[in-house]
Amino acid sequence: MVRESKSPHSTPTFCVRKPNGKWRLVHAYNKLNNATVPAQTPIPRKDVLLNNMDGCELYSALDLVDGYYQILLRESDIPLTAVSTPSGMLWEWLVMPQGLSNAPATFNRLVTQLFRPLRAYAQTYFDDIFVHSRVRDGKTAMEVHLGHRRRVLEVMRANKLYANIDKCVFASPEIKVLGCFVSNVGVRADPEKVKAVAA
Repeated sequence: MVRESKSPHSTPTFCVRKPNGKWRLVHAYNKLNNATVPAQTPIPRKDVLLNNMDGCELYSALDLVDGYYQILLRESDIPLTAVSTPSGMLWEWLVMPQGLSNAPATFNRLVTQLFRPLRAYAQTYFDDIFVHSRVRDGKTAMEVHLGHRRRVLEVMRANKLYANIDKCVFASPEIKVLGCFVSNVGVRADPEKVKAVAA
């Protein structure tokens, strides 16, 4: 993921504690981001995503683990990502690190393009892939769903994308999507989110 660097560029790096107690590496790419031309990639619309999934019988959700780290950088861009550590070492990223202003758009564009041929039954939102199926052509919802999920996994394998099994949900009648629950009876707000807003 990283290699020692002799780059003329250097960004400070440090760690911050996440709410779960683990540590997150943070890079202050402010100067690089200020010199970056912003990517013009639209964010998927939540209402379109939910409408496409509404009324299906089975759902799976796949969470791409460490999404940005699954994207290799162009060799010419690698020196720009150099980070200095408190120990005085200089390292550069071989994969797309967090903190780059265009990282979310780049990742979303990649996932959207890869899964576009499957959009009839697979919706993507950054590092999440939602598979949805219903009874079709004399097959049960489970048979259809297994076929849909297999095609999604084949695209992932062909492109070396990996899922975090601990965050995945498979063949559920209801699934949580962007603060809502979606099922064959429709879309409803997450009660925890409603409670937080009402408080």
